[in-house]
Amino acid sequence: MEYLKKLIRDVPDFPKVGVLFKDITPLLQDAKGLKDSIACIASYVENKKIDIVVGAEARGFILATTVAFSIGTGFVPIRKPGKLPYEKASMTYNLEYGTDTLEIHKDGIKKGQQVLMVDDLLATGGTMNACCKLVESLGGNIVGCAFLIELGFLNGRDILSKYDLFSLIKY
Repeated sequence: MEYLKKLIRDVPDFPKVGVLFKDITPLLQDAKGLKDSIACIASYVENKKIDIVVGAEARGFILATTVAFSIGTGFVPIRKPGKLPYEKASMTYNLEYGTDTLEIHKDGIKKGQQVLMVDDLLATGGTMNACCKLVESLGGNIVGCAFLIELGFLNGRDILSKYDLFSLIKY
């Protein structure tokens, strides 16, 4: 998977000074890199029963929909406030520098569904933790959380320790 790592571009001081942003755009532009990334994430769940794949806005949508297509399930988005048109459930959670809120359609998850959570990046785990809580509040069972990239030094696994986690590329 070293060649996949080479397709991730480092962008210093984005979105703010001191942050080294991991840009997945070059990987998404590379047909083999994209195909292999999705195949690896799909293989993580090949022996698990998955009813639906959930992805977090915005880069998580790209990966989650392609994983859902690959494994033959549907996709449910979790979005920032005001972006979903139907009845919503919401979750506000803490960030290092304030709070954020996420929303999901109330009918997006049916009670008892086996859910795979997908996002591009695991950093502190706060966003994925909020996403998982939202899905669970609607009666979904989290089968696993899959990430393209994990920034291990930020210890996001700690907050998500009750879930089965998969990260393709680790820094």
